[in-house]
This record gives sequence, C-alpha cells and structure tokens, in this order.
Amino acid sequence: MEPLVDRPGPQIGRSSLGERMASCCSYRTLQAWLPILTWLPKYRLSWLQMDLIAGLTVGLTTVPQALAYAEVAGLPVQYGLYSAFMGGFIYTFLGTSKDVTLGPTAIMSLLCASYVGGDPVRAVLLTLLCGTIQTAMALLRLGFLLDFISFPVIKGFTCAAAVTIGFGQVKNVLGLKDIPHEFFLQVYYTFYRIPETRAPPLSETTPNGTSISFGEIVEDFGGGLAVIPFMGVLESIAIAKAFASQNDYRIDANQELFAIGLTNIMGSFVSAYPVTGSFGRTAVNSQTGVCTPAGGIVTGVVVLLSLAFLMPAFYYIPKASLAAVIICAVVPMVDYRVVIQFWRIRKLDLVPFLTTFLLSFWEVQYGIVGGVVVSGLMLLYNVARPSIKVVCVCVCARARMCACIHLRVCSLCVQVCVCVCVCVCVCVCGVVCVVTVCVLSVYRCVCVCVCV
Repeated sequence: MEPLVDRPGPQIGRSSLGERMASCCSYRTLQAWLPILTWLPKYRLSWLQMDLIAGLTVGLTTVPQALAYAEVAGLPVQYGLYSAFMGGFIYTFLGTSKDVTLGPTAIMSLLCASYVGGDPVRAVLLTLLCGTIQTAMALLRLGFLLDFISFPVIKGFTCAAAVTIGFGQVKNVLGLKDIPHEFFLQVYYTFYRIPETRAPPLSETTPNGTSISFGEIVEDFGGGLAVIPFMGVLESIAIAKAFASQNDYRIDANQELFAIGLTNIMGSFVSAYPVTGSFGRTAVNSQTGVCTPAGGIVTGVVVLLSLAFLMPAFYYIPKASLAAVIICAVVPMVDYRVVIQFWRIRKLDLVPFLTTFLLSFWEVQYGIVGGVVVSGLMLLYNVARPSIKVVCVCVCARARMCACIHLRVCSLCVQVCVCVCVCVCVCVCGVVCVVTVCVLSVYRCVCVCVCV
C-alpha cells in the first residue's frame, strides 16, 4: 500500500496572521491531525479482507495477553480487557503506522504495578494523567525528547523487565502466597517457600478498597507521572519506527504521541490502565498482511465481544495458566545477543546497558533514570572532550637524477633513461614524513608519503 504519512503538515511562516489562521483551519492541516483522511479515500476493496484477517488474528491474541498483563499490573483480569479495546478504535483515526496495535504490555503493566498498588481507582486515574501528559507533549511538539534515551538504555530496561516479570510469575505457577514485590526478596522468598507449593484455590477473598483524596493519589504517584508516560510513548514509537523501516513507510513521532495520549485519556473513561504499542501483537499484525490501521477496529470489536459474552468464564481461568502466558510472552524480550554486539562494536555502550539492567531489579524507575543519567554523562563527556584527528598536508620537494644512454638503431636515435627519485617531505603539522612508494618513469617520478 502507499505510505500513510506522505501527507502535508501545517504550514508556518506566512506573511500575515490571517493567512496563518487560514492555514491552521485548512483541510491539509486537518489531514495532518487525522491521518485517516489521507488513506481512507484511497482504500481498496482488496485491502478489506487482509485487514479483517489481521484484526481477527490480533484480537484473538490480545484477549489472553490482556488478561495475563492485568495480573502483572496487580489488577483484576477484566481491567486488561478494558484497556485493550480502546486503542484499536482511536489509533485507526490518529495513528500513522499500519502495523502498530495499542494495548496492555508487559513493561507498562510492570511499571503500573509499582504505583497503583493493586487499586483499580488509582490505575484509572494514572491512565488519565498519563494521557493528559502525552497529549500535551504532542501538542507542544516534544517528540524529539525521545531521542535522548539511548538504545543501550532501552535494551537494558527491556531485558531486566522480562527477567523481573517472568520470575514474578513463578509464585503463581507454584501457588505461593505472600511473596514480596521487590525482585531480590522475591527471589529469596520464592526459593525459600517452594516446599509450600500447592494447587490454586477455587476462590479468593480480597479486602475492600479504601477512599483517599485526589491530591493524595497524585502525590503518591511521584516519579511515576514522568516515567510511565515517557516509557509508554518510547516503547510505542520504537516499535512503529522498526516496522515502518521494515515495510517501507514513514511515521510522525508527534502524531503517534498524540494518538497514544488520546487513547489513554479515552481509556480512563472505560476503566483502562495505561497502554502503549505491543511488539508481539504488532508483529502478528504485520505478518498477517494488514494494509491499513482499520485492522484495529476489528481487534477492538473482538475484545468487546469477549467482554460482553465471556466475562463469566474468565473467573475460572487459573492464575497458573495466565502466568504461563506471561512467561512465554516475555522470554523473547531477553536479548542476550545485544551484549555481544555492544562488546564487539562499542564496549562503552555496556555501561548504560548494565546500569539500567541492574538498577531495574531494585526499582524499575531507578533503572530507567540511572541509565538515562549515565548515557547523558557519556554524551556530555564526548562533547566536552571531542576526539580530534589531525590530517597532515605535506609539501614535497622532489629531485630527479637520471642517467641516459643514447642508442642508434637504423639511423634513429633512441634515448633510454634510468631515473632515481629523491623526495623530501615536510608536513605542515610538523610530523616527520616517510617515503613509502616511489614510482619511476622516463619523464616523471611520483612519491607517496605517509606521516608518522
């Protein structure tokens, strides 16, 4: 299909305020904010079948993953489905990638678990606040800020999150209770209490929620209001860029930011927790041949049908089954090959990678902040002390000494000369220059000098 983002953006720099106002209200500007107006008029009937197949496939993948990721976030399983359907509808209108699917992910669920404490009310409020922050960033065109988080930091965080999430589900597979959330304590208590492994109970009693003020909730979020929105857009845009490069089209980072922000704002009205782009479901979407973002509508409908007709059955899904789904989903996220690549290409990149990876086991947000700080310090050091390479310009004084022999052959005089070239070079930068190659010929000598 044709690139979805080959569309005009808002025009600036006009000569008068009236022309600027007219430009802001033009159809071209509307296309910039609503990408669906670019590809929908060109929609082909042949694309419909591919979009339906892709949307249905992704929808069937989304339902079990959404239930499992809600468990990671410490929320009732239905909140995973509440979070899964809104992204398909919103992104169809606002997204610039035909492949990306928005919904619950392992990383966002892990981040949310650190701040919501299993309270659905806090989760919904966090979704609204994240969406508001992301939308404000999009309107202020702050998408460039994402470039300050380096690739080693992203990979370090992803690998650590996969290990943390995967090991965190061992307690559900074994049926263990009262395991702390801190990673190192979690490892210790899990192994310590393995003898208590039991079958999961048929029912579970949860304590009643308590009411707290809006200000107290926002204050308790602390750094989460910076980490979660930023990591959400970073993960989604990284996925969008990867698949845009693979499938040969372009995306608009600020428009993606706007789509994610509005999805979270609207999702908060249906009890969703923060969502972002999912790599696994996006890969499924791309491989099944989706042609436009319209496949997200089909995915959303599948999730809504599951909410309408299958909710009573979700109660009987064992936590061990959901834990198995989560472990299978996060295992591919542990990319050990990237360590080998860093070692071979640039060993210094291992510093922010390991900083993020190790600190994330203490607290996820500390890993991200630590990695960004270390990466920033390395960047500032390179700027303060740049690597300077001097290219020497040599001024050569060449002398040629030739010995010639005159031969007379059949009344013709032939001159045969043997020349020896002497090349004395002085570099402008003051470095000694050594002659390495001297090519002899009858008429000239050419010397090639190397500075040492």
